[in-house]
Amino acid sequence: MTNSGAVINWLLDSDPSIRWQVMRDLLDAPESEWAAERAKVETEGWGARLLSFQDDDGQWAGGAFLPRNFDSREWHQLGQPWTATSFSLSQLREFGLDPSSERAKRTVELIGANSRWDEGGQPYWEGEVEECINGRTVADGAYFGIDVSSIVDRLVGERLKDGGWNCERINGSVRSSFASTINVLEGLLEHERATGGTPASKEARKSGQEYLLERHLFRRLGTGEPADERFLRFVHPNRWRYDILRALDYFRFCAILTGADADPRLGEAIDHLRSRRLENGTWPLDWSPTGRAWFEVDNGQGKPSRWVTLRAMRVLRWWESWHRTV
Repeated sequence: MTNSGAVINWLLDSDPSIRWQVMRDLLDAPESEWAAERAKVETEGWGARLLSFQDDDGQWAGGAFLPRNFDSREWHQLGQPWTATSFSLSQLREFGLDPSSERAKRTVELIGANSRWDEGGQPYWEGEVEECINGRTVADGAYFGIDVSSIVDRLVGERLKDGGWNCERINGSVRSSFASTINVLEGLLEHERATGGTPASKEARKSGQEYLLERHLFRRLGTGEPADERFLRFVHPNRWRYDILRALDYFRFCAILTGADADPRLGEAIDHLRSRRLENGTWPLDWSPTGRAWFEVDNGQGKPSRWVTLRAMRVLRWWESWHRTV
């Protein structure tokens, strides 16, 4: 598996959630073909399996952010649990569950009627108080056709002076974080894709992007040192976690949606991405968040990852295509 054709065949020999994205993003297949493959997410593979764990009331594990009857000792001993509604819904978005399907429509309707946030009992689609959670809620809601404009307005107003966001703002933080910022940016961009956005949300998105770009996606602004070495290691599923590949894939999607040029300040992260390609043409999974999950979608840390490889290949394809046109 040393050439791109062999790697693409390896990706296609996988789950519908990966296959349809390979067809769209790497093979330029007609929409009729990749849409037919995408429809299988609901009935086959990981998407169908995750849907099979859904509660009758539309939730997962009986809770919005945490499973019902969650004991905080589990978090300390095993890690944050990922089985409740918020993270399950985000994973279905990553899989590409068709938002126009009856199952998707029924799911978000039931969640709106029955799910309440653990923090304050707020209705699910009204959002919580933390920026990371609300950023993902906006992304999920906009993707699945929910009006999340009130959460968007809140996030716009919670932007910090340096241009980004930090979920510790409520506890006094005045500096943005990479993780909080990417969670909010993904939400704002998905909302913009679905609705066109507002002048305020677009301006906030651009300032958040500038926060990351000024730091070349991983460096401290003051010293130039890596803000966190884990940002250079590839993580999947990301959940709320940040790495440079997540940021690069965001900027790829943003450029496709808005027609923006590829910013040269992405170049250092691109070079690192290229350097991590294995001899067989794939990329490895460096780590995954610990904690309770419904099931695994990668083959283990240190091994080639279809998810990481898919994202890396489409980022490089976009970057190299842009450079050929300038």
